[in-house]
Amino acid sequence: MTTVLIVLPEPQASAVAAELAVRGVAVRTAPEQEPLPPLGGTDLLVVRATRRLLAPAVVAAADQAGTRLVPVGADAGARRLAASLGLGEPLPPSSSARRLADRILRWQPHPSTGDQRRPATIAVWGSHGAPGRTTLAVELAVELARSHGHTALVDADAHAPAIALSLGLPDEGPGLPAACRQLELGGLDTAELARISVPLGMPGRDVDVLVGINRPGRWPELSARRVTGALAACQAWAPVTVVDVAASLERDEEIVSDLVDGPRRNAATLAALGAADRVVAVLTADPVGVARFIRAQAELRAVIGAAEITVVVNRLRSGAVGVDPRGQIRRALERYAGVTEVWFVPEDARGADAGRLAARPVAEAAPRSPLVAAVRRLATEGILPPAPAGVPARRRPVAVGAR
Repeated sequence: MTTVLIVLPEPQASAVAAELAVRGVAVRTAPEQEPLPPLGGTDLLVVRATRRLLAPAVVAAADQAGTRLVPVGADAGARRLAASLGLGEPLPPSSSARRLADRILRWQPHPSTGDQRRPATIAVWGSHGAPGRTTLAVELAVELARSHGHTALVDADAHAPAIALSLGLPDEGPGLPAACRQLELGGLDTAELARISVPLGMPGRDVDVLVGINRPGRWPELSARRVTGALAACQAWAPVTVVDVAASLERDEEIVSDLVDGPRRNAATLAALGAADRVVAVLTADPVGVARFIRAQAELRAVIGAAEITVVVNRLRSGAVGVDPRGQIRRALERYAGVTEVWFVPEDARGADAGRLAARPVAEAAPRSPLVAAVRRLATEGILPPAPAGVPARRRPVAVGAR
C-alpha cells in the first residue's frame, strides 16, 4: 500500500488526504508550521515548494528514507526552487482536491532545463603547516565554475581566514558572518546570499565569494549551527559550494569549557566538514607534511564519517623527497594511512607568485601554469565530472595535477 505524507495548508491538506484515502492510500498530514515528522516508511512526501519547507535538509532526509518528493507550487519561485534541487516541475495547486489527488498519484519527475544533479558541498582541509588549503580552494572553485556554472566559495576558517586577502577582496564586507546572522533572523535566502557575497569577476567563471571573519577575535560568530545552516542555504543558491576550513580538529575545548552550549573555536571547521559531501585533504610534498597528514587523517575520518575523501599532495617537487617523489609519497600514504588513490599538484612558484602579486586566482594570472592544469584535471576527473552534454549548468539568481 502506498503511504503519503501531506504537508500543505489547511483545509487543502485534509481534503486531498480524504480523496487519497478513498483510493486506498495510507495518508497522514503534518502542519506546515511544525518540524517535518520522520519519513520512515513514507513513499511520497507532498510539500509546498517554498524555501522554508523544501530545504536541502528535507531533500537529504527524503533521499535517506527512500521517499519521493512531490513539490506543489505554481509561481516562478517554486519552479526555480524545485529545479535547483533536481525535483523537476512542481504540481500546480488545484482548487479541486480530487484533481490534485489524481496528479499526486500519477506524478513523475520530469526533466527540467537545469543540471539535475544534487548540489555538492566540497570542504578543503589540510593539516597544520600551511599546505596550500586556500590556494587550492580558490583554484578548485574557479575550475568547478568553468565546468558547472555558478560556484560559491566560502571562507569558514576561524583561525586564519585568507581568501579575501589572497584575492584582493574587501574583508570588511558582510560575507559568511552576515550569512550566519541572517540565518538567525530567518532571512537567509538566495537573494540575500547574492547581496552579501562578492563576485570574483573572472571572465568565464561564475564564482561568488563569502569572505570570512576579518579579525580572529570574531570566531564566536561562526557557531556550528550557524555554519551548517548557511552551507545548507548555499546548496539552494549554487550547484557547487567550496569551503575553505582551518586545520584544527580538536574537541578538547568542550572538556575545559564551563559553558555547555558555549562557543567553540573549531566549531566552524567541524560543522563544514560534517556538512561536506566530499573533503579534499591537502598535504605538502615533504616528509613533515606527509607525517602530519598521516597522524591527522584518522581524526579527520572520525569527523566526516562516510563522506568521500580526495587526497591531494601539493607542491610536488623532487628536492624535498628525492628520486621518484610520487612513488615514495604514494607508498608511504598507502602503507601508513591506507590511502590508495592520490592526486598530485606540482610546485609552480612562478605561477603562484603571479597570482599573489595580482591578488587574483592563478588560473587568471598564469593560465598556462602546470598548477592550473593539475587542478583542472583534479576538479573534472577526481571531484565532479562536468555536466552531461546538452544540459546547461544552473545560473545564480540575479540580485537588485595529474595523478
